[in-house]
Amino acid sequence: MFTRLDPDHRHASRRSSIYARNVVAASQPLAAQAGLQCIRDGGNAVDAAIAAAITLTVVEPTMNGIGSDGFVIVADGDTIHGFNGSGRSPAAWTPQRFDGLAEMPEHGWDSITVPGAVDTWVRLSERFGRLPFERLFSDAIGYASDGYAVSPIVAGGWARATEEYGHFDGFRSTFMPHGRAPVAGEIFRSSEMADTLNEIATTRGESFYRGELARLMAANAARLGGAMTCDDLAHHQGFWTDCISQEFQELTVHEIPPNGQGITALIALGILEQLNIGDYPPDSADSVHLQVEAMKAAFAETHRHVSDPETMRVTVAQLLDPGHLQRCADSIELGRAAFPETKITADHGTVYLSTADADGMMVSWIQSNYHGFGSGIVVPGTGISLQNRGRGFSLVPGHPNQVGGGKRPFHTIIPALVTRQGHPLMVFGVMGGHHQPQGHAQVMIRLFCQGATPQQALDAPRWHVHEDFTLCLEPALSDLQNDLSRRGQRFKESKIGSFGGGQIILKEGAGYAAGSDPRKDGQAVGY
Repeated sequence: MFTRLDPDHRHASRRSSIYARNVVAASQPLAAQAGLQCIRDGGNAVDAAIAAAITLTVVEPTMNGIGSDGFVIVADGDTIHGFNGSGRSPAAWTPQRFDGLAEMPEHGWDSITVPGAVDTWVRLSERFGRLPFERLFSDAIGYASDGYAVSPIVAGGWARATEEYGHFDGFRSTFMPHGRAPVAGEIFRSSEMADTLNEIATTRGESFYRGELARLMAANAARLGGAMTCDDLAHHQGFWTDCISQEFQELTVHEIPPNGQGITALIALGILEQLNIGDYPPDSADSVHLQVEAMKAAFAETHRHVSDPETMRVTVAQLLDPGHLQRCADSIELGRAAFPETKITADHGTVYLSTADADGMMVSWIQSNYHGFGSGIVVPGTGISLQNRGRGFSLVPGHPNQVGGGKRPFHTIIPALVTRQGHPLMVFGVMGGHHQPQGHAQVMIRLFCQGATPQQALDAPRWHVHEDFTLCLEPALSDLQNDLSRRGQRFKESKIGSFGGGQIILKEGAGYAAGSDPRKDGQAVGY
């Protein structure tokens, strides 16, 4: 059971956790500062989160954009609110449209579902915000119009992205000034993004879904053979939802329900609770093996059953049933690795941020393009880069997640919140495609089984299960590879970004302790 933070934890950090009464933690420093300034200006944690999220579309376009989706969890006092900001597929997306394909398209208009991020900004502001909606755009518009210095990790992702997206005219004209990606420290600006954000701000998102911006998106889709129409955009609406939860170490972990993969983290934590994972020495082969096997089992369950909740055939209650979790735990062998027959969908284009204020409001927010710059489609004259969330659909006939018109696909993005005895304790997340539930499980174990501080938990080395259930380890865990290999674990090299990037804000004393992942450019800031 978690009792206190341990500054002498074995994974010493180069940075201390941030301690403050108002905190913003984000994957890019300018976004974190934009959020914190909103609180200084009289706003609350929701205002800060929206401002940071909007700013991230400009300063970290490699992972999210104006055409992203978003999921949010808000703790308002002891009441927890979830928001699903994912969009539906175009009405014309019948299974027949994709006949002959082995998998959903990765790029172009046939990979794009209705973007939900803008609606998420509007809906969160309407319900919880204190500041005027337009105020939340000021930093983002300023950075887009006047320019900002590109941060190092963003620059690296940008350079790699040009190889994948450079043949798209809209991408090239918007994101390849001078015919290339900007390098670290170089000033990037986009008057088109500034104008678009200003229009979204002044119309409270109406232009994006039912006005001029919607018309421009639909016209571009029609010109390039896409199915997205003005009607598809006009009918979009994210929705409030109760969170789903799982007990772990006398705490309760809350996630957004399907169509997201938050249930994957909950299944894994439920299995690990049954296996008494806290009894095993930190970073031992036994501990890592059990964590990996629990995650494989959780992925197998998720990818068999999770889809748009309207088409799921198995309930969340059934997947989280204690008897079911016990049976999953009983199937795991300490000396043998398993390889379930299922397929995990990869992605690597997401940002995560957390906020908390002195009044006790806490926000867990994730926003995503899915794959880097998403579909590669950037609507001419707007700076709107569009996600490729349609990639999350299955083409297997009869699968609950099979592609269909007006349907939400399986989503990888998952914010999280932890309560203790019904009171909010922590908001956290780890971006990184299907690494996200893996990161959630590892962070929970670091904090509440092994006594790490938020910054230590993020700095600590991670393992990662690939889409084919092979494994990779960060260097500090590499001495476990031989032992794990003898148990049947298979290894291959990690990809850039395999181990994700997270943020944590944890209640501590009269304020909060917060950390930001060193695998990203971000920081936690507060006062």
